[in-house]
Amino acid sequence: MIRVLSKTTMVAVLGLFLLFFLIPILWLLLTSTRNSTSLLNSSPYSFGSFGDLGRNFSALMSFQDGAVKRWLGNSLLYAALALVVTLLVSIPAGYALAKMKFAGRRFLLITTLVVMLMPTASLVLPTFLEINTAHLVNTPLSVVLPYSFFPFGVYLTYIYFSTTVPADLLAAAKIDGCGEFRTFTRIALPLATPVVALVGFFSFVGNWNNFFLPYVMLPGSDQYPMQVGLTQMLASTPTFNPVVGANAAVSPPELVLATLVSIAPVLVVFLLAQRYLVAGLTAGGTKE
Repeated sequence: MIRVLSKTTMVAVLGLFLLFFLIPILWLLLTSTRNSTSLLNSSPYSFGSFGDLGRNFSALMSFQDGAVKRWLGNSLLYAALALVVTLLVSIPAGYALAKMKFAGRRFLLITTLVVMLMPTASLVLPTFLEINTAHLVNTPLSVVLPYSFFPFGVYLTYIYFSTTVPADLLAAAKIDGCGEFRTFTRIALPLATPVVALVGFFSFVGNWNNFFLPYVMLPGSDQYPMQVGLTQMLASTPTFNPVVGANAAVSPPELVLATLVSIAPVLVVFLLAQRYLVAGLTAGGTKE
């Protein structure tokens, strides 16, 4: 009896948490199918029409002569470039920390952990001063380079190689004549597909959702990523900014649709890579 009550209580609590997270998402999905009038006069969770959804999408794509498409393209460019550099740096760095012995190894590992735990916002000012000294402000590199260093990715890779790839396997490759570089590229890297996918996913999501650094580094609207562009749309919504001009106004349903469009690429990447993500998350859970 006690076990049944305990299970019922657990299911009820989980159900409440599920509703807590699903209700806002449901509201977003339904609001994108409505117009401003029905948003005020009908039930918050009523479905509008596909016609209103099409009109909202058309108005969204024509906002400031296609600014949304430019912002999405910028986000994709910044996230993709940072992802490539992140993988080229983080995977070898994590392997070196896990499997190689060299002077300063422990210091580098501790430094990686410290930087990983630091709030990102605390690094924006020194990063801006450094990028400004290099005369890279207002360029794509001002966003790509700072977020290409991904200490969390280095640490994930370090844990994976430390716990999953047997040292005897690497030693056998070296006995057969492989140098350190060939051992990494021919033996260790093919075994590291799950953690590469995991690091790549977290890097892509982090860079796609990056707001503060692009907001500081990119003064021009044409170079904004989607997350910064959303704030510009928010400022053009009369509900939040009553002084906005009628010709430049963005309706709340259009703003909601822009939010859904901004998260769609991340959702697609997750659905395509979920098998590798699950494998990466469980890698290192057991040790022979």
